[in-house]
Amino acid sequence: MNYATLSSEKNYTIFKFNHYVIRFKAAYSLEYYSSVKEWNHGYLVVMAKYCHNIEDEEEYIDLIPILENLYIDADYFVNQIEEVRVHYDRH
Repeated sequence: MNYATLSSEKNYTIFKFNHYVIRFKAAYSLEYYSSVKEWNHGYLVVMAKYCHNIEDEEEYIDLIPILENLYIDADYFVNQIEEVRVHYDRH
């Protein structure tokens, strides 16, 4: 199955698929992503934990403009991804 992973580190969101590691700015108050609710051709609906709220909040990420700004063929890229999972490397 072709899946991508989503995580965060400091003030960045990290999206990984195959050999691509795409990092982009996240909200300063983001602590972590807890789940992916929906993946729809480059559009993500996720649950995220922010430091100013006890409860997780629904968040939206549109990867298409990010991919286009990186000169990545967005349609080809997202069509390969069947699922996105939250994954954190814990040491």
